[in-house]
Formats: sequence, C-alpha cells, structure tokens
Amino acid sequence: MIYEPSTMNSISISLQNIGRRFNRDWIFRDVNYSFGNNLAYAILGPNGSGKSTLLQILTGSLTPSAGTIDFLVGDKPVEIEAVYKHLSFAAPYQELIEEFTLDEMIDFHFQFKKYRDGLNKAAIVNLLGLQTSKNKLLRYFSSGMKQRTKLALAFCADTEMLMLDEPTSNLDAQGVEWYLQLAEKFATNRLTIICSNQPHEYGFCSQTLNISNYKKQS
Repeated sequence: MIYEPSTMNSISISLQNIGRRFNRDWIFRDVNYSFGNNLAYAILGPNGSGKSTLLQILTGSLTPSAGTIDFLVGDKPVEIEAVYKHLSFAAPYQELIEEFTLDEMIDFHFQFKKYRDGLNKAAIVNLLGLQTSKNKLLRYFSSGMKQRTKLALAFCADTEMLMLDEPTSNLDAQGVEWYLQLAEKFATNRLTIICSNQPHEYGFCSQTLNISNYKKQS
C-alpha cells in the first residue's frame, strides 16, 4: 500500500553558486542545482566529501559560505527559518530524547508534525515491530532500534520534503529490507533527498548529484 501525503503542495529548492568552506578550505563550491517535481534525488560522494554538509544546508540548519538557496511551496517563497515545517529528516547523528519511551517520543514528534493519512501512533509502533518495547526508554534501545525509530518518524510525517542521511547506518540486512519497504510506501509523491555512498540506499532515486564534481581549491 502506498500512503499518499494529505498535502498537495509541491516544493522546490534552487541552489545558486552554493559553497561551504571550513576555515580557508572549500568543502565544495559553485553548486548550481534544482530539486523539485516530487522526485527522488541521491547526493553521492565518498566519506568526507561534503554530502552531509550540503544536506544540512538544504535543511536550513547550516548557512552556506557563498551563494543563495531559495525554497518555494507551490509558487510561494519559504523563509529559511520556516523550512523545518515542510521537512522530515533522519540521520545517524540525529539525537533522540533518550529520557522518553518510544510511546512518548512518537507523541512528542507529532506535536510538531502531522501524521500521514491513515497513520497513528499504534500504526507506527506496529510498523517498527516494537510493540513490546513501546514503554521502554530510548536510552536502552540498540543502535539499530534507534535508527529504525528515526526513519519511521521521518517517513510517517506528512511533509512535502523527506531528507535522509546514510539511512541504513546501524541496520542489519533485515533492517535494510525494512527501510526499502518504507521507501516504497512513503517516499512517493514528495521531494526526497538521500545522502549516500551505498547503492542499495538510493536505488529508487531517479536523479543524482555527485558532490565530488564541486571540489575546488581556495
């Protein structure tokens, strides 16, 4: 079953000469690229190439050192400070509130996001297969259980954008298959961006951007 987003708004992102540097060294420079049309994109490159840095710029959590970035929902501009309202995000370095139980974490997350149509807390717990752990503190979850939780919260929120950084980190083979099933159900009809150097993570993406093509010396 494919879960359609309740919102019909399409979002687009336009990058003009985007660059980011660390001290005097450019991580990447002169990125000109557009994301849109509810397509799935993969940002590629080896470890340390700047994939995660670019993704953080796309989420609005990191300011570029050069260039401009524009967001449009429909035909309306979105200020960078409001991008989070339209975004679901998951990454290995993303922190969960470990003093919460799984039940409490889901409740907290969906104070700020809407559920996708047909979903609720019980459905997410079932999707995770963690019915017996829903009252367990997240600090006692394994790294794989935590990664599954992050992915489920991101996939199941009703947002125009879905951004995932190395989504199968800490997942075993069964977890990778679970991720691909979620992608098939929940990554359709929304702008999806995957940062990865693992082909199995982004095989469903129709568009690619290789950050290594934007390496320039200062």
